[in-house]
Amino acid sequence: MKPTIYNLSVKTIDGATKSLFDYKGDVLLIVNLASKCGYTPQYAGLEQLHREFGARGLRVLGFPANEFGAQEPGTDAEIKDFCTTTYDVTFPMFAKVVAKGEGIAPLYRYLTSEQDDPKFSGDLRWNFTKFLVGRDGQVIGRFDSKVDPKSPELISAITAAL
Repeated sequence: MKPTIYNLSVKTIDGATKSLFDYKGDVLLIVNLASKCGYTPQYAGLEQLHREFGARGLRVLGFPANEFGAQEPGTDAEIKDFCTTTYDVTFPMFAKVVAKGEGIAPLYRYLTSEQDDPKFSGDLRWNFTKFLVGRDGQVIGRFDSKVDPKSPELISAITAAL
């Protein structure tokens, strides 16, 4: 049987361990985030998706990462404060991860591995790359940084998965 993301655990932004199995049956939008990036305003669109589609089973999961232009230099506490005060983020946020290169987090190793995710694999190119995961735990879409959360392409993929 092909592995899914449900085999993985992550740390919340408050430091608690969270099994991704807890999201089994939900549609997930997993995003690597940064507070000092040209795409940072996408936080607002991600929050809008969370509020608009949450009742139907969409879970936006935010993973701050600092691999691209060192645009996420803050601590988890600083990142949480920035997200809640600047963008009123209520979707689940997780501890800062390594999303590319040496020390890559298991979640991002899975998402970018050709073995685990052959259709959507490959290193991340920048902040705000979005992975859409179906209710069965398999990746069903990957969207580049430039794809805005409010874009018809992304919304269509989300609604089809819901």
